[in-house]
Amino acid sequence: MIKNIALSTLLLISTFVFAQNTAMSTTEAKAFVTKVSSETKQIKTLQADFTQTKKMDFLDKSIVTHGKMSLKTPNMLSWKYMKPYHYSIVFKDNKIFINDQGKKSSVDAKSKTFEKINKLIVGSSNGQMFNDPEFSVSYFKNGSFNIAKFTPKSAQLLKYIKQIELYFPKNQSTVSQVNMTEASGDTTNIVFKNTKTNAPIAASEFSL
Repeated sequence: MIKNIALSTLLLISTFVFAQNTAMSTTEAKAFVTKVSSETKQIKTLQADFTQTKKMDFLDKSIVTHGKMSLKTPNMLSWKYMKPYHYSIVFKDNKIFINDQGKKSSVDAKSKTFEKINKLIVGSSNGQMFNDPEFSVSYFKNGSFNIAKFTPKSAQLLKYIKQIELYFPKNQSTVSQVNMTEASGDTTNIVFKNTKTNAPIAASEFSL
């Protein structure tokens, strides 16, 4: 019995250790950035289903939503939440268009923090964020993913975002998971599935 417990404990410790992220060497990080940046230059459109999990300090339970993300270069991005409610947000022409269950509005995103957030989200899909002067980037890896951690440099953006982690499956150049930690400590996790690149996207995906 004691032997079995000891073995089980050893297996748990081994699993924990091997699941940890380790920092990439300078050579590994350079090769990773070069690969992703090169391959994502070929992407004109990208679509994916997503599941978003939001954890907030004042709520006992996480908020889980499901929807569809659509991206069209150079700067059109759509997030459409479908479950458990309908909510759409579209970044287009330096503006943010919102449809909150039928209530529509727009915000001028030019020269505002929203513009930076939009740029960061688009960059997470096309690899251009690696060279953004407003963020410092560190690179990690584990058995399943290559990971890029972005930390804002500007005090303005740090008021909203503490860090963003982008997860790239090994041998892939598109993001499969995003972890965002806000300045408040709240976290958002987005997992992408059924990703399609360079497939036609109807114009209606970017309208409300």
